[in-house]
Amino acid sequence: MSYYTVKDAATFELEEKKSVFIGNVKRVSNEQEAKEFVAEIKGKHKDARHNVYAYIIGEDMRIQRRTDDGEPQGTAGIPVLDVIKKKGITDTAIVVTRYFGGILLGAGGLARAYSKVASESINKGKIVLRVKGKSLLVTVNYDLLGKLQYLFEKKKWYIDNTEYTDKIVLSLKFENEDIEMAKAAINEISSGNCSFNVGEERYYFKIENRLF
Repeated sequence: MSYYTVKDAATFELEEKKSVFIGNVKRVSNEQEAKEFVAEIKGKHKDARHNVYAYIIGEDMRIQRRTDDGEPQGTAGIPVLDVIKKKGITDTAIVVTRYFGGILLGAGGLARAYSKVASESINKGKIVLRVKGKSLLVTVNYDLLGKLQYLFEKKKWYIDNTEYTDKIVLSLKFENEDIEMAKAAINEISSGNCSFNVGEERYYFKIENRLF
């Protein structure tokens, strides 16, 4: 199972007709983390007129919450939630704070402002793929290092770490479905003169061909 989420916490600010909108986005792993994040931002901006939030959690996007926090119904929480949905991401919480500037924006203006701030906050945090994978430690003799480096470069497999002892231990990461294929290719090029240690399954970020 893989899914998209926001990579980094980020902030985006917009001024619209003297109202200041501040968007904060963060990746969360469960609803408790989302609630704590919302509480943190509300505490930071307790003097603001509104702290609108929305979040989606779970690989299946099962948990979805939002609030208008005093804004006219449907003008704030729903637009923020819709941005998360349209971006196709989950495990993501957004709080958009509004410092009211004295000029009414109207329902359409509010919805556009909240949507824009939510969208730009996510863009700043960057969307990234999360995949299930495992670490793979490959132990070989020194005379096989060149062959393996050539193989890894050809396959675009990234070596996270190389440890030099009486033998060489190479550390890599693979998606679950690629582990056996990788082991077979390494076994073939080394004529079976290697050993493997496969780590526990966990989630990794994936950018291009690299897990981290």
